[in-house]
Formats: sequence, C-alpha cells, structure tokens
Amino acid sequence: MKEYEYKVSAAGRINVIGEHIDYCGGKVMPAALSLKNTVYIRPNGTNKINISWTTLPDKVTLDIDKLDSYRNLKYGNYQAGAALMWQRAGHKIIGCDMLHDCTVPFGSGLSSSAAIEVSTIAALATIAGETLDKVDIALKAQQAEREYTGVNCGIMDQYASACGKKDSVMLLDCNTLECEYLPLRLGDYSLVITNCNKPHSLIESKYNERREETERALKLLQQHIDIKCLAELSNADYKKYATVLTGVLSKRIEHIVSECERVRMAMQALKAGNIEILGGLLNKSHASLRDNCEVTGREPDALVQAAQAQSCCIGSRLIGGGFGGCTISLVKTKYIDEFKEFTFNSYLKATGFKAEFYDSEISDGIVITKL
Repeated sequence: MKEYEYKVSAAGRINVIGEHIDYCGGKVMPAALSLKNTVYIRPNGTNKINISWTTLPDKVTLDIDKLDSYRNLKYGNYQAGAALMWQRAGHKIIGCDMLHDCTVPFGSGLSSSAAIEVSTIAALATIAGETLDKVDIALKAQQAEREYTGVNCGIMDQYASACGKKDSVMLLDCNTLECEYLPLRLGDYSLVITNCNKPHSLIESKYNERREETERALKLLQQHIDIKCLAELSNADYKKYATVLTGVLSKRIEHIVSECERVRMAMQALKAGNIEILGGLLNKSHASLRDNCEVTGREPDALVQAAQAQSCCIGSRLIGGGFGGCTISLVKTKYIDEFKEFTFNSYLKATGFKAEFYDSEISDGIVITKL
C-alpha cells in the first residue's frame, strides 16, 4: 500500500448494554472493536473520488460536484453520503483515490456502515489537511446514514466508531453527547461475539418502524408530562401514564424505561467489578428486546438460548438494530472453546444456520497513519 499517502481506519462496535434507546436520548455503553474499515487514500489532482475495495472487483467513480446523485449505488453509496454531508458542512473535498478494506462483517450488527462513513470522512479531512474533530465527524456520519441511506439511527454507532478507546467502554449520553470512559475489566470472563448469520438490513427491517413508534409515544406522553425525550421518563411516571399509550406503544416504552435503568446498574456493576451482575443485566436486556421491543426473531433468540443454557455463560443478548446480526456473551475464559462448540451445534440444530464467532479486542476508534 506504499503508493497511498495515508491509512485511515474507524472501528466497528459492540454495545455492551443500552439497546434501542440511543435515539430516545438514553445513555448507552458501546465499545469500539479491532474489526475496522480501513481507507488507503491519496490525492489524485482531479474532481473525482475513485473508490475500490480489497474484497470486491467493483470500482466506482464519484463526481465531487454531483455527490447527491449516488444514493442508489450498490457499493459506494455510504462513501458518497459521507462525503456529501462533509461537503455541505463547509469542508473542502479533494479529488482522491480510496482503497477500502473492511474487516467488519456486513449485516452483522457490528456497524460496518458507521465504520465506512466515519473512516471516509476522516480520510477526506486528513488529505485536506484539516484538524480532526472526532465528535463532529461522528455527527456528520450519522447525518449521512439518516439522510442519504434512509436509516433513522441514533448517534451511538458513529460516536463509538470515531471516539472509542482501547480497553474501555463508553458511557455515552445520547442526548447531550457527554461521554465517560470506563475500563472494561472482566476478570475471569471474556466477551464472545457470535453472528447468527441470518442476513438482515436495517433499511429493509422494522428498525425505522420502531423509531416511528417511539416518536408517536413521546408525543402522546408530552400531552401529560414535561419531557423532551423518552429517556427522561421515570418508571413511576411510565406506570402513571401508561394508559395513554395505545397498542404496542406501552411495550415499547416499557423497554426504554427498563433498559435505561439497566444501563445505570451496569455502570455501577462495572465500577464495582461485579461481572456477575452485568451478566444478569445482559439476560434481562435480551428478554426485553424480545418481548417488549420485539426486534429479535427466531434465529437470534435461538442463539441466545444456546448461550444461556451453559453454566459457563453468565449473560447473553442480541446487539445492534435487531432482526438478525450478532450477540455478545459473557463467558468464563477457560471454557470458551467448549462454549463455542456447544453454541454452534445447538444453534445449527435449532435453525439450520451456522453461527460464526469473531475474535476481536476493544480498540481505538479513528486511527490515522502516514504511509
């Protein structure tokens, strides 16, 4: 890769706990992974962005003056959207050649899209000689996901991808963007990431429907109580005003209120070094995602059930937007091989799909290397 000038990477992410509450102004607990999207980049002296991939034969050329016209590309739309939002924010886009190398599995719920968007903006800013503001990059990447690719996401994925720190989880307030870094000390346990390998797409799934349901519930509740976002709703006020919520809205809000409380308890557990309590909270989070938020599905439920059936596993849950993707499990480190074998066989028998396990460390977010 010596012919390129810079190597710029941004991370995929897991979310330890705090699912489907980032777009409700809640606190979440993500961490950046060593699975990354890496952009090798060099200026080319033209008005074009030439994109190629290490894993695809495709090559795409974007006209810098027409970045709004690439929404329907099979490959390159995330890069076009990220570049457009950066351009609209007043930043100069320089013609360049980009080689993308992504180790974040697509459709896994580990935020490959955020890693692509964040690394693209960081790479464009780097060759333009700009000082990087990681939070601003995250916000523009979120804007690209929402306005260009049509996923009405919260800020968590892009923030974690940009601002993650090695061996730390982030306690991120999605309402204020205040962030506290907590050391991830798991003692005798390890986090195991498992992909159910059921293909999914947040755009094609009911993710946006869940977002719309929460917005509807907020408007109903605001007729009775002064709150700016659903994360401000206490459990007592939820019980008091639950009758104003129609249909499934009460279940959705029950998830948000209880998940916000689980994040608070998880923070206390991590600070106290009580990993067993954290494991129990993961189990309760999945149950709420399944029963109240209804974003899991047959395959993720079977995967979590296989994990939770083992005494070496103290907690397991679906992460990400849902309807497929990955789980995380807290597993006694010395039993990881046995855990993987049992989980693989049980899940295969239950669903016919082969689970996949990822070895990944908690890593930094944006990393820039001059080549």
